[in-house]
Amino acid sequence: MTGYAAVVLAGGAARRMGGTDKPGRLVGGLAMRDRVLTAVADAWPRILVGPAAGVPAGVWVTRERPSGGGPVAATGAGLTLLDPASRTVALLAADLPLLTGAAVAVLRKRLAADDGPDGVCYADTDGRRQPLCGVWRVASLRSAVHRLRQDRAGSLAGASMRSLLTGLTVVDVPWREAGPPPWFDCDTEDDLRRAEEWTR
Repeated sequence: MTGYAAVVLAGGAARRMGGTDKPGRLVGGLAMRDRVLTAVADAWPRILVGPAAGVPAGVWVTRERPSGGGPVAATGAGLTLLDPASRTVALLAADLPLLTGAAVAVLRKRLAADDGPDGVCYADTDGRRQPLCGVWRVASLRSAVHRLRQDRAGSLAGASMRSLLTGLTVVDVPWREAGPPPWFDCDTEDDLRRAEEWTR
């Protein structure tokens, strides 16, 4: 497999957690954001779209415009920092504390094995696609961002991931390996407690 980049989205409002710094919340003694960045430690560059406070050294930081504009706007901001030669990118939410390097490698291997799809991402046990736990072809994502920006008169703020991925060929990957599901995200205090139990 060739090298890859990583874009981690950390700019959400965390309304269900009272507007706190959700990616900075600890699971297993580490901030969720840092756990995700560790899972892609072999990526270059690693780009965090969100607040810069506490971000590990070596990670590039940018912000979506407007701040809090949603995951599509954040995706667009992250892609602008990639080298034109970048071919694949892991696009990840910053609240995936159970994500591991091995889980990312499964996605990268699946994408590399087939020239057809524009991206691969995990699907949960109910078959729901998790687009912010996936690996994508950079050219495909850039084209999708450009199309959506044109459709929305230049603004990506508030756009849904579903609208971004319209027209792309996506392979959903179930998690069949040992260990907890890498797609598990933490939106509530109960989710944090469950994640903490899994990491013990």
